[in-house]
Amino acid sequence: MRRSIDDHPFSPEELPPDDEDVQQLSWAVAISDDYEDGEPRVVLTLEEVGRAGAGLVLHMLPEHVRRLRVALRDGLAEIGAEPGP
Repeated sequence: MRRSIDDHPFSPEELPPDDEDVQQLSWAVAISDDYEDGEPRVVLTLEEVGRAGAGLVLHMLPEHVRRLRVALRDGLAEIGAEPGP
């Protein structure tokens, strides 16, 4: 089973101003259990916009997803943004 959860292709307007070193990327989150062990995983894909299929794909078990979720929440708090639910 594979199922898409959400995705977002960044646009130039969303990038930091005057920073040529920041790449225009898209991200996608999906779930999959197409593994020999049958364990479902959350799949995070990062790709340069316009270069579909040439990105990085991370297959994460639930404990890794939770850790990433906490790190993102903490990052939001560090910049003074509401972390949300």
